[in-house]
Amino acid sequence: MRITVFLGAPGSGKGTQAKMLSQRERFVHLSTGDILRNAIKEGTALGKEAKTFMDKGELVPDSTMIGLIKDTLSQLKPNQHVILDGFPRTVAQAEALNTNSDTHVDQAILFEIADSLLIERLTGRRVCKQCGQPFHTKHIRPKQDGVCDQCGGEVVQRSDDHEDVVRRRLEIFHAQNKGLVDYYAKKQNLRRINVDQPADSVQQILMELLK
Repeated sequence: MRITVFLGAPGSGKGTQAKMLSQRERFVHLSTGDILRNAIKEGTALGKEAKTFMDKGELVPDSTMIGLIKDTLSQLKPNQHVILDGFPRTVAQAEALNTNSDTHVDQAILFEIADSLLIERLTGRRVCKQCGQPFHTKHIRPKQDGVCDQCGGEVVQRSDDHEDVVRRRLEIFHAQNKGLVDYYAKKQNLRRINVDQPADSVQQILMELLK
């Protein structure tokens, strides 16, 4: 089994690209959010352990997250290629993954894009309050301002897409991400990709890197 980590700021398209890849037969997209939700829903021992921390508003410990990832990987086929999205977030987490043969990372791919473009992408996002249909002030505008094309519901901006919040999220990302980028660069398994281009073009480049 091969494991690739996607690194990139909020809005860089990691999740979108991972989902596109997961539609191909051999790729599996694992996001930490999905792993946690599934474990809690199924009531596994590690899921219950994670929930005790989440209910208190605390971060789930690395050891628990590694255990959850190992459990998830053990259910997959040996010939599958796993895309990890949202983990690791720290060098300690990256080292914990690599010290276990079952979770050893083959490569990390860094999604590179200017902060100014990310801010434009994220602050322009809008969503229908009723049905969740996504819109964008620049790229996917509703036919009638503030009204969803699908259901007629109100189209709004989410609170975490306000510019001050977006800038803070990017600051946190850069502070955390530098150590990870340096870590994988020293391991000589870091790849960089410019994602300021159409999603289909990014997907083609990824397919070459993931051969």
